[in-house]
Amino acid sequence: MGLWTDRVVPRIADRSLSVSEVMALRGVAVAGLAGHVVEIGFGSGLNSALYPPEVTAVDAIEPSDVGWGLSEARRSAATVPIRRAGLDGQRLAAADESYDAALSTFSLCTIPDVGLALSEVRRVLRPGAVFHFLEHGLAPDLGVARWQHRLDPVQRRLCGGCHLSRDIPALVAAAGLQVTEVTASYLPGPKASRPFSHGFVGRAVRAG
Repeated sequence: MGLWTDRVVPRIADRSLSVSEVMALRGVAVAGLAGHVVEIGFGSGLNSALYPPEVTAVDAIEPSDVGWGLSEARRSAATVPIRRAGLDGQRLAAADESYDAALSTFSLCTIPDVGLALSEVRRVLRPGAVFHFLEHGLAPDLGVARWQHRLDPVQRRLCGGCHLSRDIPALVAAAGLQVTEVTASYLPGPKASRPFSHGFVGRAVRAG
């Protein structure tokens, strides 16, 4: 499973998370970012062309060398400097209150200790700074949620530790970030895909 997770999963993510419906949601998620941004789970750089002009620099946290390699052309074409600033969202190598904003897209599902990672996001954000997120997770429909819990063990095994059933807004709030905006929806597709296609676009503020 090491070879599958390390070499194959990043390529699957690059293809599946770059479809037009997801890219449109990425555009919504990055809107309003400004200044020095930390991006948790940079992946293959699918957000790179979408950063608003107000963004001055991006520190990318990305554990996968394959994902980082896949992002090379996108990073080169980006209009802002992007540097790889760490491998682990659970331990950010930055001082307290270092960043003007934070971004996470399809990353909180896989981080083993997501609560610790979100606490780190809060720590490195300046007071009043905003955390932007686009994540999939727990559906509001009980039948869909039951299937998410049933499928979680298989999903984690096949998709690099990805969880289907994390309640992302609740986890963000539990880390001490004030959730100010959330839109939840399913991606278009058959009902059978709903355990995999429910997600959240949101904002959360780091209060003083």
